[in-house]
Amino acid sequence: MPLLPALARRLGIGPGAAPGSLRGQLLRWLLGPLLILVALNTFSVYRNALDAADTAYDRSLLASTRALAERVSVVEGKVVADVPYVALDSFETDTLGRIYYKVTDITGETVSGYGDLPPVPANVPRSEAYPALVRFYHANYNGQPVRIAALLQPVYDDSMRGIALIQVGETLEARRVLSNKILFDTLLWQALLLAAVALLVWFAVRLVLQPLMRLKIAVETRGPNDASDVDPTLVHKEVRPLVAALNSSRSRMHMLINSQRRFIADASHQLRTPLTVLKTQAELALRECDKASNDPDALREIVRSMANTTDSTVNLANRLLTLARIEHRAEDSTTPVSLRETARQVGLEQAIAAVNKNIDLSLEADQEGIVQGQALLLHEMLANLVDNALRYTPQGGAVILRVIEDANGTTLEIEDSGPGIAATERERVFAPFYRATATMEINPAGHGLGLAIVRDIATLHNAAITLEDASTSNGLKVRISFGAVK
Repeated sequence: MPLLPALARRLGIGPGAAPGSLRGQLLRWLLGPLLILVALNTFSVYRNALDAADTAYDRSLLASTRALAERVSVVEGKVVADVPYVALDSFETDTLGRIYYKVTDITGETVSGYGDLPPVPANVPRSEAYPALVRFYHANYNGQPVRIAALLQPVYDDSMRGIALIQVGETLEARRVLSNKILFDTLLWQALLLAAVALLVWFAVRLVLQPLMRLKIAVETRGPNDASDVDPTLVHKEVRPLVAALNSSRSRMHMLINSQRRFIADASHQLRTPLTVLKTQAELALRECDKASNDPDALREIVRSMANTTDSTVNLANRLLTLARIEHRAEDSTTPVSLRETARQVGLEQAIAAVNKNIDLSLEADQEGIVQGQALLLHEMLANLVDNALRYTPQGGAVILRVIEDANGTTLEIEDSGPGIAATERERVFAPFYRATATMEINPAGHGLGLAIVRDIATLHNAAITLEDASTSNGLKVRISFGAVK
């Protein structure tokens, strides 16, 4: 039914439903069931009051029937009802309606009263509320509903014995007036009770939600550079985990912002130097061109230097962009990646550089080495490691790529025969723009971003990275350990 989803969305429940107002939901969930309970209670009170009123009116009707029965006797073998006119007036007329009566002898003949008063239905049981043989029933008389009490009265004398039937009926105007009064009084008092409870609930909800408003004000009034935690004691115990999560999220956001600020500062500093050099080289080239007798060799050398500087700057910019891109790919989906296939692709890409330096670039991988990760970033990580290994390994050296898979997970190793990194510097080389002493002597134009990129990608994949001495030389072994794929 279309009404049910609409009602669920209105109440803020169900899939796709907006939570809406907390105060509104509390009031709806508190006052809604309360309204239903009040309605049920009103109906119950009304029914109980009607039953009590009916009992009281039936008792009064029975008393009138008994009073009439006391005037029924047997005279000369006939049942007679000695009802004076004053009594008849009181029986036949009531302030809020009319009362009718009928006396029937033992043969079924009407002795006194209204002969056409409706008889007792056959299926009406005897009332168990009174010791008398009385039956109560509803009927229509003269176009009006009436309530009738039928009492069986023993009559006898020396000549006869039997049971007379005395019936007294009354119209229902008095009962209706009383029932309407009971209904009105019940609804009035229940409405007043509901209004009072609703007012108290509204004030209670408003009071209970005050801590959330204080939390709102505390968050709104904070400055953009305020990294302190919001006080969890401002709110209820049930809401404090949410405040703790907000504090944690705010802390991570500030860490990210500070990291970006440091990155921008470091990047601008690192880019300023090659750009200044490039500008100086361009000015030298222009001066050489302006000379009447310029030297083509000198001009060619300046242009070659500009090309090298441009290549270095492009390489630096690419690495900076890679470093920045890693932070924004943390939420990207992951897939099973084969480290052996990735290492093979990187080896083929770096084969020309290895051949040019007469370096033995080899792959040792008996198994696929499947890890859960992002293929592009893992390729970038391995490419940086192999590039560094080839760059710092001397002519005729060796670079080995290994993929090892065991019960503890998958391990990737890149081992070279270069100068290595001193043990005292192995933790510091992962910081952006830091360069080890040995590498600066071999490649002064490096940027110190390769291992920083490798570390960030490894951290993103929950992998541990360590630097060790090479197994067969004084070079470096980079070990990256991945957990087992579940």
